[in-house]
Amino acid sequence: MNITKTIQLTHHNNTSDFTEKEIQLIEEAKSATFNAYAPFSQFFVGTAILLSDNSIITGSNQENASFPNGLCAERVALNTFGNNTANRTIISMAVTARSLHYKIPEILCPCGGCLQVMAEFVKRQNSEFKIFLISENENYYVASGVSTFLPFGFELKE
Repeated sequence: MNITKTIQLTHHNNTSDFTEKEIQLIEEAKSATFNAYAPFSQFFVGTAILLSDNSIITGSNQENASFPNGLCAERVALNTFGNNTANRTIISMAVTARSLHYKIPEILCPCGGCLQVMAEFVKRQNSEFKIFLISENENYYVASGVSTFLPFGFELKE
């Protein structure tokens, strides 16, 4: 049996098609890269999450001396939100990175571990959320949900 999964992303050269809140989300993700602690990888990742009450939570990657046992930016932000869900849901998430030493991939996708954590939030809130991926070249790629990148995630038996 062969299974084929097509990834569908919308590409934007600028933010003119985005709402004011989505532009703010993107800017917050970019700013979050400056809060990253990445002395080992020199790869600074920032994430911002837009919630249903219009608040934004940010996160950045946090490394430590037992590298690679740090925390990804996405999980930092999601765990912050997870402690304060208070009848709010995730509407969208923006992810970006910068580095002085490495070329950032044009489409920087969250890692498998982060995607699984994101999928857990989708399951908990019973709705997908939009994902904005921002390249170094100011290109914007938008996915309709986590399942775009993790079509076969783990789930608990009901």
